[in-house]
Amino acid sequence: MCIIFFKFDPRPASKNAYRLILAANRDEFYNRPTKAADFWASNSEILSGLDLEEGKEGGSWLGINKKGKLAALTNYLEGRPNPDLQGRGFLVSNFLTDQSQDSLSYLKKVSFEGHLYNGFNLLTAEFKAKEDTVCYYGNRGSTEPVRLNPGIYGLSNSLLDTPWRKMQHGKRLFTSVVNQTLPRDSLVQDLLSVLNNQELNTPDPAQESQGKGYSHHMLRALSSVCVRSEYYGTRTNTIILIDTAGNVTFTERTMLDCDISRWSTSSFQFKLQD
Repeated sequence: MCIIFFKFDPRPASKNAYRLILAANRDEFYNRPTKAADFWASNSEILSGLDLEEGKEGGSWLGINKKGKLAALTNYLEGRPNPDLQGRGFLVSNFLTDQSQDSLSYLKKVSFEGHLYNGFNLLTAEFKAKEDTVCYYGNRGSTEPVRLNPGIYGLSNSLLDTPWRKMQHGKRLFTSVVNQTLPRDSLVQDLLSVLNNQELNTPDPAQESQGKGYSHHMLRALSSVCVRSEYYGTRTNTIILIDTAGNVTFTERTMLDCDISRWSTSSFQFKLQD
């Protein structure tokens, strides 16, 4: 699954504000093999976590490169996925390594191939000196990708800003944090608190209708921003900040050894290259 909240403000009025504030959870089976966020050994320009699942190695759910390209993925909640379709994580990795296509062009190409994947939502973005761009495409929604206006958005496991109760609840918490003027470290800590909110948001007929085929117990667990069940749930929190000068702060908090009581936090800082 996964959930993402972000504020896109390409030309903030204050020099102390951010062009992007993004907070995301990765929800997955606790035992799925994963490499924690780091710069890739094969490409030191790219920073992300990596999937190590057999057949899906090298895919990702969220990443950024030093040229200012960013991509983020969530799955679309639906019945049993088709195991024979292509791995969705490569949609993120391929964009980060692509040097020829901009955000919208890439999503247009992906839209022609959307049937090759189980349900997904994909954000692609570019942060450059002259212009910032964020685009969105979901293969269970419109056939055309869209370029997003500045604003605050929430993306869970339905289409962008679909008003599931968990998404609305998390978006309210996120908005309350990002509308304050906070020192960077305090902002990161407050956003991590948002991502770890375990309040259940049930009943939610919209989520339950889309999740037909899932047990009542699982849908209940999936109704919180931070998902907790015995074998599946939130195992990575990620915060990405991009300020007016192009300085990037990437913070990842990740579960260790399938143990919800053990976590490791790492932070990376770099300046975008023109």
